[in-house]
Amino acid sequence: MTSHRTDRAGLIDRTQPRNFTFDGKAYRGFEGDTLASALLANGVRVMGRSFKYHRPRGPWGAWVDDPNAIMTVTLDGRSFPNCPAATTPLVEDMQARAVNAWPSAAFDIKAGLDLFHRWLGAGFYYKTFMWPDWHLFEPMIRKMAGLGDISRDAPKNYTADQVHDHCEVLVIGGGAAGLACARAAAEAGRGVVLVDDHPIFGGGLHQSVQIEDRTPSEWIADQLAAIMGAGGRVLPTTTAFGVYDHGLVGLAEYGAFGTAPHLHRMRADRIVLATGALDRPVTFAGNDRPGVMAVDAACEYLARYGVLVGRRIALASNNSLADAAEAMLTQAGAKITRISPQDGAIRALGGKQLKGLAQGLRRHEVDTVLASGGLTPLVHLWRHAGGKLDWCAARQAFLPGAAPDGMVAIGAANGTFDLDQALSEARAIGAGNASDAAARTYSLTPLWPEPGDKGRQWIDFQHDVTLKDVELAARENYVSVEHLKRYTTLGMASDQGKTSNMAGLAAMAAIQDRPLPEVGTTTFRPPFVPVPFEMYHGHHGKQLWHPLKRLALEPQHRAAGAALGEYGGWLRPGWYGTGNRGDLIRREVLSARNAAGIFDASPLGKIEVMGPDAEDFVNFIYYNTIRTLKPGNIRYGFMLTEGGIVMDDGVIARLTENRFVISCSSGHVDSVREHLEAWRQDGNNPDRIFIHDLTQQWSTVTITGPKARDILAKLPLGLDLSAQAFPHMTVQETQREETPIRIARVSFTGDISYEISIRSSRASDLWDKVVAAGEPHGATPIGIEALSILRAEKGYIMVGKDTDGETMPHDLGITIPRLKKKPAYIGDRSLHSDKANLPDRKALVGLAVGDGDKVLPTGAHIVDGTLSRSLGYVTSSYDSPTLGHPVALGLLENGSARTGEIVSVWHMGETRQATVCAACFFDPEGERLHA
Repeated sequence: MTSHRTDRAGLIDRTQPRNFTFDGKAYRGFEGDTLASALLANGVRVMGRSFKYHRPRGPWGAWVDDPNAIMTVTLDGRSFPNCPAATTPLVEDMQARAVNAWPSAAFDIKAGLDLFHRWLGAGFYYKTFMWPDWHLFEPMIRKMAGLGDISRDAPKNYTADQVHDHCEVLVIGGGAAGLACARAAAEAGRGVVLVDDHPIFGGGLHQSVQIEDRTPSEWIADQLAAIMGAGGRVLPTTTAFGVYDHGLVGLAEYGAFGTAPHLHRMRADRIVLATGALDRPVTFAGNDRPGVMAVDAACEYLARYGVLVGRRIALASNNSLADAAEAMLTQAGAKITRISPQDGAIRALGGKQLKGLAQGLRRHEVDTVLASGGLTPLVHLWRHAGGKLDWCAARQAFLPGAAPDGMVAIGAANGTFDLDQALSEARAIGAGNASDAAARTYSLTPLWPEPGDKGRQWIDFQHDVTLKDVELAARENYVSVEHLKRYTTLGMASDQGKTSNMAGLAAMAAIQDRPLPEVGTTTFRPPFVPVPFEMYHGHHGKQLWHPLKRLALEPQHRAAGAALGEYGGWLRPGWYGTGNRGDLIRREVLSARNAAGIFDASPLGKIEVMGPDAEDFVNFIYYNTIRTLKPGNIRYGFMLTEGGIVMDDGVIARLTENRFVISCSSGHVDSVREHLEAWRQDGNNPDRIFIHDLTQQWSTVTITGPKARDILAKLPLGLDLSAQAFPHMTVQETQREETPIRIARVSFTGDISYEISIRSSRASDLWDKVVAAGEPHGATPIGIEALSILRAEKGYIMVGKDTDGETMPHDLGITIPRLKKKPAYIGDRSLHSDKANLPDRKALVGLAVGDGDKVLPTGAHIVDGTLSRSLGYVTSSYDSPTLGHPVALGLLENGSARTGEIVSVWHMGETRQATVCAACFFDPEGERLHA
């Protein structure tokens, strides 16, 4: 047992010791300790240095309210900066070093800066370094600024999961009020989530002897069991760090030290704040010395960790809660001297080690000073949500006032500091009833900073803001609380003013002789406590970086032996069957050409554009003229960027006068949707144009090939499928078993094709019936690899594969809109620029090789005769099973004028010959397409 560890059991496991170092010296603690509690147990008081003057600092608080003990922690070779010692769990072989101190917190060579404090007051940097030139001093100041160092090597595997969640009631805070409220809500049949930032629930209850005739541990266990037994969820080590728009609550769920927290994006029908209250510092001379701590912090260290922070303690308090603290500490073996700060100015004596406390001529020989200036409710989340604050003179604190929608505060967060009353209030709120007011036992005498008092009295411990700094700010007319904050940096430390703001506001109020509530408060902003950036970032790789989309028909594809792969962001069949990949793909191509191929085309975009202005809008969006498109018809077209570059191709169907369906490329659906939405809001009336992406709500089964009409005829759709009644590039709508079905006669293979779209929940039934209908005709399912060959045989392009970042429509042979379309469209002016009219622009061509020659490599360069310059490159290249020889597409300088020319194709040191030809190799007259 170390000198400051008591016999009180606490919440640590003394059977599991933990070895660690601090500033290079070895120490031992136990499982369940924090860095701060373990160091205090070993008699270490100085755990850090202040930011500006490098004065010695020891813990003020026992949890998130401590601004002093900040450390860089190294574990397993990985460094983690700015870890608060009061909240960092102790881990075996942890190596901790105080930030802002060199070579150690106990001896900091920069402590000499404190000798110059008279010249380094608030705002000195604004005045001192302006002459002769700020830039002369900037490098040195920036080097000295900041706390801690960020490692250049980010910890490996430090990635956070992100979860979107919902509950009926979210209770934030696992103390007495939070537990009671969560239990009442859960037993009332409501879906409850209870979160607390400690690993063990109970809050300040562990300081109590009994609660409702049971020990705190028994009572807490009973509440948790009841909550979970009624279907509620509990999340320990989970911090609610912010409330954002529309009631979104950010929850950081921490696991083992060294792992990134999980981010819960929680939305709740009702949010209950049971966040408790903090002990306020008392402002007196030397109140920043190590050994001056909060009364509540000392009780927490004793109750949770079995650590007695001092043997001879001066207890300076202005409120009635000090009585219970005195009894608790006395029972643990401390000698307590009660000090009334109202009886005269007090000052702490000593340097790194506290030597005593003086009040007037009287000196008290003590090793610790515990101070409490009253309780400050934690209303940060309340203010994040837009809640108002009311000043309570009886409690000398700001309390929750007008409530944000769906939020209520209970317990100490609501100014209810009496335990019995807090339980009654919590149970009423949890059960959905109004809370009844009970008698209050908490009392205090106002105790705030006295402007003009002697000595250096510290308000912001980390940033070295003193009472004199506040007085200086007032003299220089920085009297607004927001100006005071920025001029002095009060409340800008890593604890964001949890310990300093109230004293600073009170000091400014006293200086101006105004009531404190008139001075107001600074703005509360998330996060409530610092959280790792990585938590917002989440995983930055694999599916969580670019989520893989899944097909509704995936089970059918797997049952058919599909080889699934990622194509355009979707998990899709590449081919079907087992065996040689090339043989399987060739068989699918020939099946489609000779009979029919059945293809899952569900990823094709199905973005509906509707409204009175839909026609003008899509006519502006598309390079091609859409205004003349009749209902029931389909048109192929391009979408362009403002630079005139082809960003997507596809077809657009007009269902009615004011309703269109855009079928864009599978891999471009998201970008097309964003493109449409951006232009809908730019120069258009968004109330007359409506865009709905229904891509994943509809699944599409395509039948393509000479037998496609015969196969479709076997489905009881009640349609006339003749070429006259249902010609190419038209669309019809029907129903089957009261399910809407949309059939488009449009082809990506050059053969007659039908794209049958149905809601995704009915897709499996449609697929099975189409496959069964196709079997007698020799039709088989085909994958995207076969489809790629089929479209290349026909000379159909894939945008992004057969185009690049400079390809314009006329480079692909589509020239009429550029020459004749009169209404404005996106990219129109760019198509007439000098660059757009250069004669050597790369154009789409076909590339034929000699009989028996092998396939041209995709990406191979088409070069000039000296092999010194690239004239273009091969974009698509396949061995065509249909034609019995290779086919290739490419982009070639002035390609349209080179038909018949023999060019050199270079790849990896090998040069081949190819003949420039038309891009369409199969059925150039289109007879099969219009059959």
